[in-house]
Amino acid sequence: MIPHSIRMILIRHGQTDWNAEGRLQGRQNVPLNGVGREQARCNGLALKALADREGLRLERFDWVSSPLGRTRETMEIVRGVLGMDPSAYRTDEQLIEISFGDWEGSTLPEVESRDRVAHAARQTDKWAYVPPGGESYEMLSERVRAWLRSREHDTICVCHGGIIRAVRGLVLGVPVDEVPVFPVPQDHFAVIEGGRETWHAGVPATAI
Repeated sequence: MIPHSIRMILIRHGQTDWNAEGRLQGRQNVPLNGVGREQARCNGLALKALADREGLRLERFDWVSSPLGRTRETMEIVRGVLGMDPSAYRTDEQLIEISFGDWEGSTLPEVESRDRVAHAARQTDKWAYVPPGGESYEMLSERVRAWLRSREHDTICVCHGGIIRAVRGLVLGVPVDEVPVFPVPQDHFAVIEGGRETWHAGVPATAI
Protein backbone atom coordinates (compact mmCIF):
# COMPACT_ATOMS: atom_id res chain seq x y z
CA MET A 1 0.00 0.00 0.00
CA ILE A 2 2.76 2.45 1.03
CA PRO A 3 6.47 1.66 1.36
CA HIS A 4 7.45 0.68 4.91
CA SER A 5 10.11 3.39 4.80
CA ILE A 6 7.48 6.15 4.62
CA ARG A 7 6.46 7.70 7.94
CA MET A 8 2.89 8.97 8.16
CA ILE A 9 1.70 11.24 10.96
CA LEU A 10 -2.09 11.46 11.20
CA ILE A 11 -3.75 14.23 13.21
CA ARG A 12 -7.51 14.43 13.63
CA HIS A 13 -9.02 17.91 13.70
CA GLY A 14 -9.87 19.34 17.10
CA GLN A 15 -13.30 19.26 18.66
CA THR A 16 -16.27 21.16 17.24
CA ASP A 17 -19.59 21.90 18.90
CA TRP A 18 -21.15 19.15 16.76
CA ASN A 19 -18.56 16.68 18.06
CA ALA A 20 -19.48 17.67 21.61
CA GLU A 21 -23.19 17.20 20.82
CA GLY A 22 -22.67 13.86 19.07
CA ARG A 23 -23.86 15.16 15.68
CA LEU A 24 -22.81 13.56 12.41
CA GLN A 25 -20.65 16.16 10.67
CA GLY A 26 -19.49 14.46 7.50
CA ARG A 27 -18.81 17.16 4.94
CA GLN A 28 -20.44 20.04 6.79
CA ASN A 29 -18.12 22.95 7.54
CA VAL A 30 -18.37 23.15 11.32
CA PRO A 31 -15.61 25.26 12.94
CA LEU A 32 -13.44 24.28 15.89
CA ASN A 33 -14.57 25.33 19.33
CA GLY A 34 -12.27 26.49 22.13
CA VAL A 35 -11.58 22.92 23.24
CA GLY A 36 -10.70 21.98 19.68
CA ARG A 37 -8.26 24.83 19.25
CA GLU A 38 -6.53 23.88 22.49
CA GLN A 39 -6.35 20.23 21.35
CA ALA A 40 -4.68 21.39 18.15
CA ARG A 41 -2.14 23.45 20.12
CA CYS A 42 -1.39 20.50 22.41
CA ASN A 43 -0.90 18.17 19.44
CA GLY A 44 1.47 20.72 17.92
CA LEU A 45 3.52 20.77 21.11
CA ALA A 46 3.59 16.97 21.23
CA LEU A 47 4.68 16.83 17.60
CA LYS A 48 7.49 19.30 18.35
CA ALA A 49 8.61 17.12 21.28
CA LEU A 50 8.58 14.02 19.05
CA ALA A 51 10.57 15.80 16.33
CA ASP A 52 13.16 17.03 18.86
CA ARG A 53 13.46 13.57 20.41
CA GLU A 54 13.80 11.68 17.14
CA GLY A 55 15.58 14.31 15.08
CA LEU A 56 12.76 14.65 12.56
CA ARG A 57 13.06 17.38 9.92
CA LEU A 58 9.40 18.32 9.81
CA GLU A 59 9.93 20.85 7.02
CA ARG A 60 10.81 17.94 4.73
CA PHE A 61 7.44 16.26 5.25
CA ASP A 62 4.57 16.60 2.82
CA TRP A 63 2.00 18.60 4.82
CA VAL A 64 -1.53 17.93 3.55
CA SER A 65 -5.01 18.58 4.91
CA SER A 66 -8.62 17.86 4.15
CA PRO A 67 -10.15 20.96 2.55
CA LEU A 68 -12.77 21.40 5.28
CA GLY A 69 -12.39 24.36 7.62
CA ARG A 70 -11.97 22.42 10.85
CA THR A 71 -9.00 20.50 9.48
CA ARG A 72 -7.41 23.56 7.93
CA GLU A 73 -7.70 25.50 11.18
CA THR A 74 -6.16 22.57 13.06
CA MET A 75 -3.32 22.39 10.53
CA GLU A 76 -2.61 26.09 10.80
CA ILE A 77 -2.58 26.00 14.61
CA VAL A 78 -0.18 23.02 14.60
CA ARG A 79 2.17 24.69 12.12
CA GLY A 80 2.06 27.93 14.09
CA VAL A 81 3.06 26.12 17.28
CA LEU A 82 6.01 24.65 15.36
CA GLY A 83 7.11 28.10 14.18
CA MET A 84 6.29 27.23 10.57
CA ASP A 85 4.34 29.32 8.05
CA PRO A 86 0.73 28.42 8.91
CA SER A 87 -0.36 28.64 5.27
CA ALA A 88 2.44 26.56 3.69
CA TYR A 89 0.55 23.31 3.19
CA ARG A 90 -1.75 21.87 0.58
CA THR A 91 -5.22 20.34 0.63
CA ASP A 92 -6.50 17.19 -1.05
CA GLU A 93 -10.16 16.47 -1.83
CA GLN A 94 -9.53 12.74 -1.30
CA LEU A 95 -9.11 13.48 2.42
CA ILE A 96 -12.57 14.96 2.97
CA GLU A 97 -14.58 13.20 5.66
CA ILE A 98 -16.95 10.30 4.96
CA SER A 99 -20.33 11.62 3.84
CA PHE A 100 -23.36 10.86 5.99
CA GLY A 101 -25.64 12.38 3.36
CA ASP A 102 -29.12 13.24 4.64
CA TRP A 103 -28.10 12.34 8.20
CA GLU A 104 -25.55 15.13 8.58
CA GLY A 105 -26.42 17.49 11.40
CA SER A 106 -28.37 14.83 13.28
CA THR A 107 -27.44 12.68 16.24
CA LEU A 108 -27.80 8.92 15.88
CA PRO A 109 -30.74 8.88 18.34
CA GLU A 110 -32.45 11.46 16.10
CA VAL A 111 -31.76 9.29 13.05
CA GLU A 112 -33.21 6.28 14.86
CA SER A 113 -36.36 8.20 15.83
CA ARG A 114 -36.97 9.09 12.16
CA ASP A 115 -36.02 5.76 10.55
CA ARG A 116 -35.55 2.76 12.82
CA VAL A 117 -35.04 0.39 9.89
CA ALA A 118 -32.18 2.41 8.38
CA HIS A 119 -30.56 2.96 11.77
CA ALA A 120 -30.71 -0.78 12.53
CA ALA A 121 -29.25 -1.61 9.10
CA ARG A 122 -26.25 0.61 9.77
CA GLN A 123 -25.76 -0.82 13.24
CA THR A 124 -25.71 -4.30 11.71
CA ASP A 125 -23.10 -3.50 9.03
CA LYS A 126 -21.30 -0.18 9.49
CA TRP A 127 -18.70 -1.17 6.87
CA ALA A 128 -21.04 -1.56 3.91
CA TYR A 129 -24.12 0.48 4.85
CA VAL A 130 -24.66 3.61 2.72
CA PRO A 131 -26.70 6.36 4.44
CA PRO A 132 -29.22 8.11 2.16
CA GLY A 133 -27.18 10.39 -0.08
CA GLY A 134 -23.94 9.41 1.68
CA GLU A 135 -21.17 6.83 1.44
CA SER A 136 -20.11 3.69 3.26
CA TYR A 137 -16.80 2.97 4.93
CA GLU A 138 -16.17 0.53 2.10
CA MET A 139 -16.55 3.38 -0.42
CA LEU A 140 -14.44 5.70 1.73
CA SER A 141 -11.65 3.13 1.90
CA GLU A 142 -11.43 2.93 -1.88
CA ARG A 143 -10.99 6.70 -2.00
CA VAL A 144 -8.30 6.55 0.68
CA ARG A 145 -6.59 3.64 -1.09
CA ALA A 146 -6.04 5.87 -4.13
CA TRP A 147 -4.57 8.60 -1.92
CA LEU A 148 -2.20 6.18 -0.18
CA ARG A 149 -0.90 4.95 -3.52
CA SER A 150 0.18 8.52 -4.29
CA ARG A 151 2.41 8.74 -1.21
CA GLU A 152 6.10 9.12 -2.06
CA HIS A 153 7.38 11.10 0.94
CA ASP A 154 6.99 11.23 4.71
CA THR A 155 3.62 12.85 5.31
CA ILE A 156 1.86 14.86 7.99
CA CYS A 157 -1.87 14.67 7.36
CA VAL A 158 -4.56 16.59 9.21
CA CYS A 159 -7.86 14.93 8.48
CA HIS A 160 -10.92 13.26 10.02
CA GLY A 161 -11.80 10.28 12.15
CA GLY A 162 -13.20 8.38 9.18
CA ILE A 163 -10.07 8.94 7.10
CA ILE A 164 -7.80 7.76 9.92
CA ARG A 165 -9.92 4.64 10.40
CA ALA A 166 -9.67 3.87 6.69
CA VAL A 167 -5.89 4.41 6.64
CA ARG A 168 -5.46 2.05 9.58
CA GLY A 169 -7.59 -0.57 7.89
CA LEU A 170 -5.61 -0.44 4.66
CA VAL A 171 -2.09 -0.05 6.05
CA LEU A 172 -2.35 -2.17 9.20
CA GLY A 173 -4.75 -4.80 7.90
CA VAL A 174 -7.47 -4.07 10.45
CA PRO A 175 -10.54 -6.32 9.86
CA VAL A 176 -13.31 -4.45 8.05
CA ASP A 177 -15.82 -4.90 10.86
CA GLU A 178 -13.42 -3.13 13.23
CA VAL A 179 -12.55 -0.21 10.94
CA PRO A 180 -15.70 1.92 11.50
CA VAL A 181 -15.73 1.55 15.28
CA PHE A 182 -12.11 2.40 16.15
CA PRO A 183 -12.11 5.43 18.52
CA VAL A 184 -9.98 8.26 17.10
CA PRO A 185 -9.12 10.78 19.84
CA GLN A 186 -8.81 14.46 19.02
CA ASP A 187 -6.13 15.06 21.66
CA HIS A 188 -3.66 12.46 20.29
CA PHE A 189 -2.00 11.82 16.94
CA ALA A 190 -0.86 8.60 15.29
CA VAL A 191 2.45 7.73 13.67
CA ILE A 192 2.35 4.85 11.19
CA GLU A 193 5.63 3.46 9.90
CA GLY A 194 6.88 0.02 8.95
CA GLY A 195 3.42 -1.50 9.31
CA ARG A 196 3.12 -0.39 12.95
CA GLU A 197 1.37 2.47 14.71
CA THR A 198 2.07 4.50 17.83
CA TRP A 199 -0.20 7.10 19.41
CA HIS A 200 1.10 10.25 21.07
CA ALA A 201 -0.88 12.35 23.55
CA GLY A 202 -1.10 16.10 23.11
CA VAL A 203 1.10 18.07 25.51
CA PRO A 204 -0.64 20.87 27.43
CA ALA A 205 1.29 24.14 27.39
CA THR A 206 1.32 24.05 31.21
CA ALA A 207 3.45 20.89 31.03
CA ILE A 208 6.24 22.58 29.07
